[in-house]
Amino acid sequence: MNKVVRVALGAIIGLVLALGLFGGGVAVGALVPQFQQLGSSLFPAISSQPSDAPIATAQPSTEELFAPFWQTWDLVHTRFVDQPVDDTALMRGSIVGMLEALGDEHTSYMDPDQYLQANTELSGEYEGIGAWVDTGGEYLTIVAPMPESPAEKAGVKAGDVIIGVDGEDMTGIDPTLVVHRVLGPKGTTVRLTLKREGTPEPIEVNVVRGSILVPSVESKMLDGDVAYVQLLTFGDETTSDLRAALSTLMADNPRGLILDLRGNGGGYLNTAVEVTSEFLAEGVVLTERFGDGNEEVYRARSGGPATEIPMVVLIDAGSASASEIVAGALQDHGRAILVGETTYGKGSVQDWVTLDGDGGAVRVTVARWYTPNNRQINEAGLKPDLEVLISEEDIAAGSDPQLDRAIEALLAQQEG
Repeated sequence: MNKVVRVALGAIIGLVLALGLFGGGVAVGALVPQFQQLGSSLFPAISSQPSDAPIATAQPSTEELFAPFWQTWDLVHTRFVDQPVDDTALMRGSIVGMLEALGDEHTSYMDPDQYLQANTELSGEYEGIGAWVDTGGEYLTIVAPMPESPAEKAGVKAGDVIIGVDGEDMTGIDPTLVVHRVLGPKGTTVRLTLKREGTPEPIEVNVVRGSILVPSVESKMLDGDVAYVQLLTFGDETTSDLRAALSTLMADNPRGLILDLRGNGGGYLNTAVEVTSEFLAEGVVLTERFGDGNEEVYRARSGGPATEIPMVVLIDAGSASASEIVAGALQDHGRAILVGETTYGKGSVQDWVTLDGDGGAVRVTVARWYTPNNRQINEAGLKPDLEVLISEEDIAAGSDPQLDRAIEALLAQQEG
C-alpha cells in the first residue's frame, strides 16, 4: 500500500551529506493507469452546446492521446544506436517530464535510492562522513563538519571545496550528484581532494565513513542567563529532543529564550505544529488551503513548557517551510520577535507518496499554507522585526551579530 507522508520541505542552504537529487520515475506497469486517470479528468465528455455555438471537435481518447508516446517508445527501441536501452530509465525520465510540466519546483519524483537519501536527515541517521554541505555552487562545499564526525577527525574544515572524489575530478559534475559519491557504507574510505582558501595546492584527505547521527536540537545556556535552542531540522525525533532540552534549560530559570531557526530548511508539518506548541499556549498555528477550496486549521496543543518566557527567534534565508510555519505563528501572535534576515519563502505542503513495488516515491504539492494572520509567504518569505545581516568579515572573525542583537532585544524586553 502506498505510504503518504505530509511534509513541508524547503530548500536548505547547508544540507547534510544525506540528501538525494530529486529525479527519476517508476516502472512501466504503474505508468499507464495514472495516464488513463489523468486523461479522463482532463477531457470530460461534452454533453450539449447552444445551437449558435461553434461545434467542438471530439477530444482524443486515451489511446489517441498517448499514441505519440508509444510511437516514440518503439522508435527508441528499434532505431536508437546504443542497444539495449534501459526501460526503467526511460520510464523514470517520462515521469520526470510529466511532473516538470506542472511547473511546480516542489513536485518531483525520487527513485528508491534517492528517496532513502532524502529521508535520511528526517530519520536522524545515515552512513557517510558527517558534514553539513552546500550544493548551490559549482562544487560541493563543506559548510561545517559535525562535531566528533569522521570528517572532523580527518581534518576537513568549514569552507573546504570538494574538487575530487577518489581521484576523479568533480569539475562540471552537479554537486547533488557528488553527495552520493561521498556517501557510503560505514567502515569504507573515501579520498577527498579539497580546495582550501589560503592554501595554494589542493589537499587530499582520507575519511573513513561512519554511522552518523544527525542532531535535530542543540541547546545551552548563554551569558546573562539566556537559554539558547537551535533546531536543525523538523524530523522524527525533533519534538522529543526539544522537550528534553527545554526541560533542562527551564530548570535553570532563564531570563529569556532564543530559538535559532537559521539554516533550517524544514521537515514534517506535524512536527512544526508540535514545536510551535512548546512556545504558544493557544491559537492557530497555520491554515492549509487545498485546490478544491477545502481548508484545514491547525491549532496549538496545550501543555507547552515555554509558553510564558520572553523569547526571540533567529531566522535567515535558509529558514524555510516548517521553520517559517513556526516563526510566522510566533510572530503573528506577538509571542516572539524575529531577528535576522528574510526567510526563504516556501508556503506549500507536499505529500510524499511511496510507490508500490519498490518504485521510489513522488512528492506532490497538495496545499498552500497561511500564517495565523492569513499571510501567504510563498516566494516572499517572512520579514524580521529586526533586520541584522552577517558580513564576510563577521564570518571570518567568527562573530555572530544576529545572535548578539537577539540577546540585546531579549534583555531589553526584561528592562521594559
